Amino acid sequence: MSEIDLIEAAEVLLPCQDIGESLDFFVDQLGFQMKLIFPADGPREAVLEGYGLRLRLSRAHSGINPGHLRLMSMEPTKIAGGKQRLRAPNGTLIDIVDADPPQVIPEPPAELVIQRLAGEASWGTGRAGMQYRDLIPGRLNGSFIGSHIRILNGGPVPDYVHFHKIRFQMIFCYKGWVKVAYEAQSETMTMRPGDCFLQPPGIRHQVLECSDGMEVIEITCPAEHDTIPDPVMVLPAAETIADQEYHGQKFVFHEAAKTDWQSWRLPGFEARDIGIGAATGGLAGARVARRVGNHDERARCHLGEFAFMFVLHGHVTLNTDGGPNILRAGDCASVPPGLPHSLQDASKDLEILDVTLPADLPVELAEQNS
Repeated sequence: MSEIDLIEAAEVLLPCQDIGESLDFFVDQLGFQMKLIFPADGPREAVLEGYGLRLRLSRAHSGINPGHLRLMSMEPTKIAGGKQRLRAPNGTLIDIVDADPPQVIPEPPAELVIQRLAGEASWGTGRAGMQYRDLIPGRLNGSFIGSHIRILNGGPVPDYVHFHKIRFQMIFCYKGWVKVAYEAQSETMTMRPGDCFLQPPGIRHQVLECSDGMEVIEITCPAEHDTIPDPVMVLPAAETIADQEYHGQKFVFHEAAKTDWQSWRLPGFEARDIGIGAATGGLAGARVARRVGNHDERARCHLGEFAFMFVLHGHVTLNTDGGPNILRAGDCASVPPGLPHSLQDASKDLEILDVTLPADLPVELAEQNS
């Protein structure tokens, strides 16, 4: 038996000069239940429980900080007369907060962001030992994050069942392979180069195993979001639930080998649609586009929220009024709405990952070329 197995419970110790007055506050006003008090004729200690929390009020520790608690509610305005902050008689601050606050999506700035792989890439270590490269420094005012994620040494991944509080998230396999288990899916799924997952808001999932040199591209909105472990759910699921919805979105496992190529929004290219537009109700879309002939090099601008391209193979010049930017494999760009830009001198083997919000990105010819 380990030392951890010997621990029976955990308490938050709160100093308290007047046990009776503080008991009335925590029990009558906040709904905690008293579990212990002693001595009966002159209480010096009392133990309370409620909402998964155990508190010990103690006169013997009156010199320590009185503490700060947060009580989370789906209807916080209906508690304590709508007050957002209370102070207990012993000095403890209590904040009444929304248990599921609405997501705030910042307005992205109108800036062109270009990141190059060669000579500029900076990798940091993130969750579960994965290495992260930031594809959108500044994160467009917190509205989007783009991550190039890799695991150099393959094998089992020390991940756990978890989910994200997000608006949109997709993972595209760039190199190697990765095995993942998802909620409502009875079998694990292995993503290979060109494959993609749409992870709807709140879907439980777990990364299980990967190859050496595995690399994926992840695009998420908003940039900063909660990652929440689920210690109860076991994956893979016992059965598959087809068309399960998560906050209005559906899970997508796009397999590149099973997809047809169609025309893209830019003449001279074709694309395979990853299926994210249909699964998100048009909120977002993703495609892999490739050159198939002479392409239209006239300047255009988009009128959407977000347009991101990551060069998978080959090279292309992204031309704007700021000058030409040659993008090679591993380079990427986020193009703001209203900025005239064109793709020029595309190599014959060019393939790019194209991610947009909305799925059907409105695009028009730039005025100077109309």
